[in-house]
Amino acid sequence: MTVTIKDIEIRNVSGFLQKFLGLMFKKNFNYALKFRCNGIHTFFMRENINVILTDKNDTVLYIYRNLKKNRVILPKKNVYYTYEFPSNTVKNINVGDTIQKNNAI
Repeated sequence: MTVTIKDIEIRNVSGFLQKFLGLMFKKNFNYALKFRCNGIHTFFMRENINVILTDKNDTVLYIYRNLKKNRVILPKKNVYYTYEFPSNTVKNINVGDTIQKNNAI
């Protein structure tokens, strides 16, 4: 199933520092980040987040809902993109769905 994300801005992240920082130290953010990596940490996060890991075609392989701070998602095989969303978003996405961005930047 293809899921269109249209209620939240998705920002593409590139560069080491941007990827490393991700949503660290952010509070009350209303956007998501998409970056090329296959594992993350939530150290120094101020809020819980939803994390979606996809392959090259944006097919969802793993979902972590309401992920708390100080957690680690070890690198996963076949994961190409990582999305970080505010914890109150993307409730209707399931493993196997394909993400289609309607308003990605």
